[in-house]
Amino acid sequence: MSVHNRSRYSRYRGGPDPLAPPVDLAEALDAVAEDVMAGYSPRRALQEFLRRGGRSREGLDDLSARVQRRRKDLLGRHKLDGTLSEVQKLLDTAVLEERKQLARDAMMDNTDRAFREMQLQNLPRSTAAAVNELASYDWQSSTAREAYERIKDLLGREVLDQRFAGMKQALENATDEDRAAVNEMLQDLNGLLDKHRRGEDTDADFQNFMAKHGHFFPENPRSVEELIDALAQRAAAAQRMLQSMSKEQREELMNLSAQAFGSPELMAQLGQLDDTLRALRPGEDWTGSERFEGEEGLGLGDGTGVLQDLAELDELSEQLSQSYNGSRLDDLDLDALARQLGQDAAVTARTLAEIEKAMHDGGYLHRGADGDLRLSPQSMRRLGRALLRDTARQLSSRQGRRDTRVAGAAGEQTGSSRPWEFGDAEPWDVTRTITNAIRRTIADGGDPGSGLRLAADDIEVAETEARTQAAVVLLVDVSFSMAAQGRWVPMKRTALALHHLISTRFRGDRLQLITFGRYAQTTDIGELTALPPFQTKGTNLHHGLLLAGRFFRKHPSMQPVLLVVTDGEPTAHLLGDGETWFDYPPHPETIRLTVAELDRLGRAGTQVTFFRLGGDPGLERFVQRMARRVGGRVVAPETGDLGAAVVGEYLRAHFRGRPYGDSDWVK
Repeated sequence: MSVHNRSRYSRYRGGPDPLAPPVDLAEALDAVAEDVMAGYSPRRALQEFLRRGGRSREGLDDLSARVQRRRKDLLGRHKLDGTLSEVQKLLDTAVLEERKQLARDAMMDNTDRAFREMQLQNLPRSTAAAVNELASYDWQSSTAREAYERIKDLLGREVLDQRFAGMKQALENATDEDRAAVNEMLQDLNGLLDKHRRGEDTDADFQNFMAKHGHFFPENPRSVEELIDALAQRAAAAQRMLQSMSKEQREELMNLSAQAFGSPELMAQLGQLDDTLRALRPGEDWTGSERFEGEEGLGLGDGTGVLQDLAELDELSEQLSQSYNGSRLDDLDLDALARQLGQDAAVTARTLAEIEKAMHDGGYLHRGADGDLRLSPQSMRRLGRALLRDTARQLSSRQGRRDTRVAGAAGEQTGSSRPWEFGDAEPWDVTRTITNAIRRTIADGGDPGSGLRLAADDIEVAETEARTQAAVVLLVDVSFSMAAQGRWVPMKRTALALHHLISTRFRGDRLQLITFGRYAQTTDIGELTALPPFQTKGTNLHHGLLLAGRFFRKHPSMQPVLLVVTDGEPTAHLLGDGETWFDYPPHPETIRLTVAELDRLGRAGTQVTFFRLGGDPGLERFVQRMARRVGGRVVAPETGDLGAAVVGEYLRAHFRGRPYGDSDWVK
């Protein structure tokens, strides 16, 4: 006889999937960096990405919209007269069957028959009053009596189902022993909660209660506090359901409830329970209401469940809004999200939470000296690498030739090497390349002695640097017009691409970033990337040139290279006391001082290029005259081509006519 081992497979439900691939942060990093350069804080930029989601992933706004649609569907589908309708149907059945019995019972005294028929004929219009009036009626039809008794049973089960989910089904066809067990549970529960309210209960009291009555609580609470939470949420939802009914419906149900199981003691126990729960959990919503507009009737238990669903949806909506202090996606109740929207919504939320955690804990964001979050150096390098790659493609497309990797061609080897990237023209570092191949072969279980196969990841190239070192100043206009005309982000992208190029490929060069608006100031790439748009007016090129000259004088042995990005004529200059003078149209003194400072840089041999943004005729005339004074150049790129234009000019100035790739693209 053979024995077959059978395995069963199902969806993993134990939290994050341990076999799932790590979350991909590439899209999030790119989106956050783009928003940061547009002026958002890193925290706000991350929140915006999480809200809108990715190209193939829902965001918090999408989940919030699904929550609202689910809420609207519940309110638009249901109404709260289910129990009343069921009771009325049973009452109609009992009365009809009794009338049939009275009509066919030939042995009944006619006076008795007439009296009974009159009783049935004159029943009150109120369902509750009719049920109450028939409480002492001597039913002649066994079918009618059974239907009437089912009213009491239904009411008892519904009333209990309001407080304990699943009771309606569990007590269907219940015996007297079952009802006695419920009464005993209620007595013990009220005793436990009363002791807890007085601070006299122990953990043993709770454990003994659960050992005896735990089958009544599918939530499986692990402490008396969890038990109270579950009961209070359900009881508060039951109260909100009653508040959502019309006054007439509410009065009918309150009167009918007295008939539950034909047991006033039951209602007394439930009343005591409600009072205790209100006292223990006053923060629950005990007075709210909802407006139901559907056609699908709900009983007391199911209606209470829907009110709980609505409360859970409201809580999820608040969690998804992330609008409260200290909000984190870790706050999201994934179990509730799966219950209300399905497992796919929980997976989406978990992924977003993992992205948020990885961005905070993985070194992509860090706190600056001022306490604010900023893009970390790791993030800046990644973004700079991507921007430089885009710039290289633009250079290549303008030339119509191969991709120029803008990497130290025609230079001397530095002694360092780095992994090969597609398009690199540097010589291979053969020793390191072969060593990498040997290590990989051994790690894969192979024998290097039987031959090696090179993989792209094995290759390292020798780094080179140009023979002529340069001191480079990138002067960028940060006046209000740059942001107003959509040039703010391209300006930052340009600075970041140039910074990454110099810091990774031309480490012998020195780069200084200088911003100029009403004032000029030196800045690092992190500060520039996070710089918000300014509202102040003024283009103080004079101050920027003063700071550039100071930087060049610190590096006298290097070739000075000045790159100026601007979209307006100079409208401000620096006074002797450190204040600025602003005037528009440009004041002659502003022009005089700016030109004088540029002439000083020209006499020092500075290579100057102006990047003119926009089509202002005054600016065009000004920069052309300025460039002619110092033998410089003027480039007028489209905003989207600014990065390629600046990088191309830097390379042209750096190599001074020696080939670094193709440079004929400059028009």
